[in-house]
Amino acid sequence: MFDQQRINALPIQRPNASAAAPVLQGLKVVDFTHFVAGPLATMTLADFGADVIKIEAPVRGDDFRHYPTVDPEIPAQGGPFLWTNRNKKSLALDLKSEAGIQVVRELIAQADVLVENFSSGVMERFGLDPETCARINPKLIYCSVSAYGREGPYADRLGFDPIVQAESGFISMNGYADRQGVRTGAAIMDTATAMTATNAILLALIARARDGVGQRVEVALLDTAILMTGFGAMQHLTTGYEPQRNGNVSPDTCPSGVFMAQDKPFYINCGNDKIYQRLFEQVLDRSDLAHDPVLSQRVNRLRERELLFKIMDEAFSAQPWSHWAPKLRAANVPHGQVKTLSEALTSDEVRSRDLVTRIPHPVKGWIPNIASPIRMSRTPAVASQAAPAVGAQSEEVLREVLGYDEERIAALREAGAFGVLDGVSA
Repeated sequence: MFDQQRINALPIQRPNASAAAPVLQGLKVVDFTHFVAGPLATMTLADFGADVIKIEAPVRGDDFRHYPTVDPEIPAQGGPFLWTNRNKKSLALDLKSEAGIQVVRELIAQADVLVENFSSGVMERFGLDPETCARINPKLIYCSVSAYGREGPYADRLGFDPIVQAESGFISMNGYADRQGVRTGAAIMDTATAMTATNAILLALIARARDGVGQRVEVALLDTAILMTGFGAMQHLTTGYEPQRNGNVSPDTCPSGVFMAQDKPFYINCGNDKIYQRLFEQVLDRSDLAHDPVLSQRVNRLRERELLFKIMDEAFSAQPWSHWAPKLRAANVPHGQVKTLSEALTSDEVRSRDLVTRIPHPVKGWIPNIASPIRMSRTPAVASQAAPAVGAQSEEVLREVLGYDEERIAALREAGAFGVLDGVSA
């Protein structure tokens, strides 16, 4: 059950003050995506004005609709689904019916972009493979998001975020040295893959603007996960070094890690010698250590980490966070309180960026909304619309986008294009 009292306390999303047309206005996207990586990519396009039509199975829709938390008043719009599907239209079609496939073909004929993240082979079984769709619409940008790519010996493998975290080496790099590596709690590979897919689609659109020709775009979770191992991958390739698990301590800089004030944990990152000097001189009042000929050098501090941490732990534990935070900020030392998610979402920093607000919902009244991280001065994101119910815009799409009349819609219903309920066409 959604906590409506908590939601209603959020600030209302501010109206878009820009008079300019959204940057992607007029772009038509046929969206066959589900779960996270695909839907987040198409949502970014929708956030900036693209007309995104989400194709879903009748009744149940995207399986991600049913991930917790789910409110009984809107059982197919759980929190995770609302997070990945705002600003879209839902068209419920039975893709196992020829009538449903025909509707999709007509949408593809006038679309700019198609995005899918089915298992390999599914779109081919529907007769919607890239080659067929290119014949329908040579200008189409056809984006496939998969785990291991659409070609090669591993194209048939299913894969989710934690699987590619494991297989990319990412898990082996994270956690503490005395135990198994750990995955991130957030679906970081799905999220990064979504961002990559959005970039790829926009690049393909720029290429099409030059020569008028569409192309196939492919983004794989594994490819993204290898990138997300960071510079550790290049360290290994150039030297053979195998990144170790260091917990919250940096293997490259010192002192960097989590420390405890009298009441709260916080993170400090001394990325260079000057930051170290400001920390010890201006925050800890230890000019002797700030300018020590040995400790003032980064490489030496890595060897003396235990000594430095002992000194810092003793000093920081003597005062509350309210004492240390302003001193660290005044000294321009990178720092941050280790917050719970609740603390983060209600923090002054998040509030100052209007990152968490509430937007209207036709059933609940209001639901939370997390703003796009992309800020554009002239063509900002459009005002957020809540993610749709399954098939909420089916008739709107059929009438306004495809120009179907009542007779055509009735015929499609009779043919099972919209699914079958209890032996009767929906």
